[in-house]
Amino acid sequence: MQDPNEDTEWNDILRKKGILPPKEVPKDEEEEERALQQQSVVRTYEDMTLDQLEENEDDFGEDDEAAIELYKQKRLAEWKATQMKNIFGEMCEISGQDYIKEVNKAGEGIWVVLHLYIPGIPLCTLINQHLSSLARKFPQTKFLKSISTTCIPNYPDRNLPTIFVYLEGEMKAQFIGPLVFGGMNLKADELEWRLSESGAVKTELEENPKKQIEDKLMSSIRCSLPTGKDGDSEDED
Repeated sequence: MQDPNEDTEWNDILRKKGILPPKEVPKDEEEEERALQQQSVVRTYEDMTLDQLEENEDDFGEDDEAAIELYKQKRLAEWKATQMKNIFGEMCEISGQDYIKEVNKAGEGIWVVLHLYIPGIPLCTLINQHLSSLARKFPQTKFLKSISTTCIPNYPDRNLPTIFVYLEGEMKAQFIGPLVFGGMNLKADELEWRLSESGAVKTELEENPKKQIEDKLMSSIRCSLPTGKDGDSEDED
């Protein structure tokens, strides 16, 4: 009599028709198959973020807990590695050839501040100094500078200084020309506030520092104005 467990084409046909019972699987093969099924389930965890792992934690069985914890540690390590990789801490010089790599392909979630300048323009020099200090203060933001004509051919000098702010290759803000910056009186914290409004840095300043200067100026003007009867009589005359 033919062995019903034998791997033959005829036996496969008989099993499909229900004439022969399903093939008996040896215990070793059953355990191996179960392990493979478990691995296929665990692999789905590899596609989850830390937030997703925590959200679905109640749906996992006891057998999954150890694997889940391992994957959470793995995800956390990857996140820390990404954060370390995204620490810049200084302003770098680029050319037009570097633009796509350094700006458009800076990376997911990376803010880029690009200063277009020309050597010899005092306000450009001042802004480079301020941005260098801000680069150290906000290492998660990429600060770049480039001589304007090497980055954008024929870029007009009248538009300098120029600051472009990008996120994932998309321009989020632009500051063009000396009037926008208020001339050589520009302070580093004022520039910090401007960049924070665009989202490029997360400042701890509670309000625009320039507003304080404007308030003091207005206060001094009010104090210098004539008051009382003498002032009124002069107005009437």
